[in-house]
Amino acid sequence: MKIAIGQINPTIGDFVGNATKILGYVDRAHKKGADVVVFPEMCVCGYPPMDLLDHGSFVEANLKTLRLIQQQSPKGIGIVLGYVDKNRSASGKALVNAVSLIHDGEVLFTQAKSLLPTYDVFDEARYFQPADERRTVSFKGEQIGIAICEDIWWETDQLHALHYPVDPVKELLDKGATLLFSPSASPFYSGKLDVRYGLLSGIGKSSGVPVVYVNMVGGNDSLIFDGRSLVTAADGTLSFLGSSFEEQLAFVNTDTLVAKADIEVDRYEEIEQALVLGIRDYLGKCGFKRVHVGLSGGIDSSVVAVLAQKAVGADNVTVFALPSRYSSPGSRDDAAQLARNLGVQLHRLSIEGMFEAGLQTLAPVFKGKSVDATEENLQARIRGLLLMAFSNKFHSLLLTTGNKSELATGYCTLYGDMCGVLAVIGDLFKTEVYALARSLNREKEVIPASVLTKVPSAELRPDQADQDSLPPYDLLDQILQLYLLQSKTVEEITALGYEAGLVRSVLNMVGKAEFKRRQAPPVLKVSPRAFGTGRRIPIARVIHEA
Repeated sequence: MKIAIGQINPTIGDFVGNATKILGYVDRAHKKGADVVVFPEMCVCGYPPMDLLDHGSFVEANLKTLRLIQQQSPKGIGIVLGYVDKNRSASGKALVNAVSLIHDGEVLFTQAKSLLPTYDVFDEARYFQPADERRTVSFKGEQIGIAICEDIWWETDQLHALHYPVDPVKELLDKGATLLFSPSASPFYSGKLDVRYGLLSGIGKSSGVPVVYVNMVGGNDSLIFDGRSLVTAADGTLSFLGSSFEEQLAFVNTDTLVAKADIEVDRYEEIEQALVLGIRDYLGKCGFKRVHVGLSGGIDSSVVAVLAQKAVGADNVTVFALPSRYSSPGSRDDAAQLARNLGVQLHRLSIEGMFEAGLQTLAPVFKGKSVDATEENLQARIRGLLLMAFSNKFHSLLLTTGNKSELATGYCTLYGDMCGVLAVIGDLFKTEVYALARSLNREKEVIPASVLTKVPSAELRPDQADQDSLPPYDLLDQILQLYLLQSKTVEEITALGYEAGLVRSVLNMVGKAEFKRRQAPPVLKVSPRAFGTGRRIPIARVIHEA
């Protein structure tokens, strides 16, 4: 069987655009002689639609689009695509996450999703009724089983994705499936490709059945879908790997599946690709073209500026140097050099006058009080005010530049450096930001070398360094990874050799900063657990873990 892989980037709610894209792929696949073209999960409406599913008009538009595709598709080619269907049974949730096989204008077969993830960023059980049976369909000499995304994850040892009551893949194999299709909308995180391949390879090794896994591509809010569709042969070896972070129409033939080389991925190159796509699609799908960044001359804003330029081009990026009395000459020079390297427009606006005016205005109220973080935050908020004013005037989106270490510990200023619409590196610890910066410089020096070697500083008071307020980042990030990504306790982290007082101090900072994170912009997710919908912690609570 000649199978076309339709790795597409749908937009949530763009039914006309999604249908046009799908029909275009079907037409191209048909002209190339494909027997069937497989599209991602919920590609008709886009994923994840979240509470749009509570709107009847959204669901109806999605079903109308399915019928349009059914009616306008050429004859002779099968089409496997995902959408939202109504639950036709007498009980349960009103909707199902469905995939249908369409052929010659007829819906031949429909399979609803069985395993509905409710961990991390997923909340599918909120909307959908799980399938109560798994069936196969005979099509062009194959007995096809459809396992939608999570349905192949039954055997994974990933955190939370355990203890499902049924094994959809086993049931499909028990019913004689000779070929498995897995339409998916699987968000990216670094290392996930290996996890997916391991699952598919395991199916092949234990069953002798090929698997065609078609994944969505594109950015939707904080989630990034990496594509990288996979096909494994009957023995579980990798036969096809789709393009990374871009749309693709590709073809495989089940009669001639051959082993490819092993998967080789550079971690920071794939993170770069993910973040660039995340920025580009956030803007494009929200109707914007331009972005701007406050460029301090430090590592974080430098990395964000480079990624922004890669995402939308130099002509659509503006950077601002906003020096105060504490800004070092080196930082000012580094910001200017980076702007030249990127070919982006740089505006230098001193905040000194506004800062002095603020100090004088507040002097009667602050009389008798010593200088502290208040005066530091005042500078950050003045910068936020100016950057947001530019956003209003020029219809440009402000990208925030805070990293995960800062968001975790609260080393950031509400309505200051947290102003903006998208936290580009908010899922990268500080040490990872440095690693990404070195990767961005792998071909030529874009980020000035001095940016990577200077002592990290917010430059909000004389001779300030981040380590005046935080542990060294190498140590801090190790503790944060153990706590945030592995959910280890103070006792468990201490048992690994970390000083108990330091661990409690770090976890206490994390707990106290929850109110800031609740007000932060969406964070582009590149790790197994990012701040945002995938980590839901009460603000008003006793911080027991510290």
